[in-house]
Amino acid sequence: MIDRPVSAHRPRIVALGGNATAGGSAERLLRHALARCEAEGAETSLFAGDAIDLPLYAPHRADRCDKAQALTEALRDADGIIVASPAYHGTVSGVVKNALDYAQDLVSDTQPYFDGRAVGLVAVAGGWQAAGSTLATLRSITHALRGWPTPMAVTANSSQPLFDPDGLLTDDGIAMQLDIMTSQVMMFARMKAGYAAARAAETV
Repeated sequence: MIDRPVSAHRPRIVALGGNATAGGSAERLLRHALARCEAEGAETSLFAGDAIDLPLYAPHRADRCDKAQALTEALRDADGIIVASPAYHGTVSGVVKNALDYAQDLVSDTQPYFDGRAVGLVAVAGGWQAAGSTLATLRSITHALRGWPTPMAVTANSSQPLFDPDGLLTDDGIAMQLDIMTSQVMMFARMKAGYAAARAAETV
């Protein structure tokens, strides 16, 4: 990781989630969220579709495929994280959970797992009940990974119209929630950078 002055630092926001096939509702919401982060000056990376179609996580094996290595390296360098999961039978999808399990490879880092990072959460379901239970699971996972779930999280009901034919978000309520959530991720990332810079100055 390269240390940069706060004045030159662009927060690095990593998003992961959606389905193993590209173009689902969760992925589209992630893309909208990352566009908002980029508008606020962030560098962004998205892991969705084939990028999270990973081998079943096996902690006892040292070998990792290129896609898994790319994901863990991005998470290691992230200043903020956004996770979106479709609801599968009332909870987080296996594909998203498996991708999150790869964060175990960060256990020995100076900043392990998601420690010190704000994590924005998005749950998408074909009904409100499953969206709520999926969001609760995402929050539990984030706590277990030592991340800081943002106060604003997003639930979306995909049984209602959310996007236009070009895939652009048309639901104003969901858009507002995403804007608040991404602003909180960005604010926390900047506060973290400022704190790190202040601590570094104290040691000089």
